[in-house]
Order: sequence, then C-alpha cells, then structure tokens
Amino acid sequence: MADLRLKAYGAAAAVFALDQATKRFIDTHVSDFDTFRVIPGFFDIVRSENSGVAFGLFNDSTFQWRTTLLVLASLAAVVLISVLLWRPERLDRLSMAGFALVLGGAAGNVFDRIAWGHVTDFLLFYIGRYQWPAFNAADSAIVVGSALLVTDLLRAKRQAANVS
Repeated sequence: MADLRLKAYGAAAAVFALDQATKRFIDTHVSDFDTFRVIPGFFDIVRSENSGVAFGLFNDSTFQWRTTLLVLASLAAVVLISVLLWRPERLDRLSMAGFALVLGGAAGNVFDRIAWGHVTDFLLFYIGRYQWPAFNAADSAIVVGSALLVTDLLRAKRQAANVS
C-alpha cells in the first residue's frame, strides 16, 4: 500500500514540478509580445496570464472575490484528491493515475494563483483562424487525468452490464 501511495503522490509531484519548471521558463524567456512558431499553422509558444479558470474562462470577470473563490475551490479539490489517493488500494490503476495527474495539475495551478494571482499559459493550438485558448502543463495533466477517470468509469459500467 505504501508503495502505491508513493507512486501516486510521486506522479503528482512530478506533474507539479514539470508544470512549475515550464511556467518559470516561459516567464523568464518569453515576453507577452513573443510568439514562437513551433508548427506553423497549428502550434505556437506564447505567454499569457490567466486570472480565470481553465482555458481562460472567467478571465475578464470583474467579480472581486474571483481569485479567492478559485483558490478555495482548487484547494478543496487538492485536499479531496489527496485523501482519495491516501487509500490507493481502493482504486484501480487507471483511476489512481487519473487522480494523480489531476492532483499534480490542480496543485500547480493553485500554487500560481496563491503566489502570483494568475496562472501562466503558453501552449497555443490553432487551425487557420480557429484556436483553442492557451493552456499549460497543469491544464494538460488535468484534462488527461479526467479523461482517464471517465474512461475508467465507462469501462466499469460496460463490464457490469456484461456480467448478467
């Protein structure tokens, strides 16, 4: 059990470290006006500050308690997922990996909100004039982790339906 716990928290810590390292690199090497074309017409490295939630939602909100509420909700998620991972033997491998990715990503973004009041986003994907909002490594981990959790949830239902 301790080995599983170490793997789950270790994976979350690795996501957190990767997220923080990439954000600090972007903050020190990319200005708000730079655009580095990685794959022309599809992928750029940019720098944008997001004071809203994932993918820039509520970024333009003028609600004075926005950051406080986002920090509290994120801290609640970090605590809840940390508690779930404390008993990893209750989870299958897919769920454990999903929760570890979500924990590392959520911790990375909540750290930035507390320390800086915003999150640095830098990965920009687009096709022509259509673009996905810029995001970061923490957002990626949260999305991949959530996809693993949904996959596990759907897989469990399919297996239960085939048992009868």
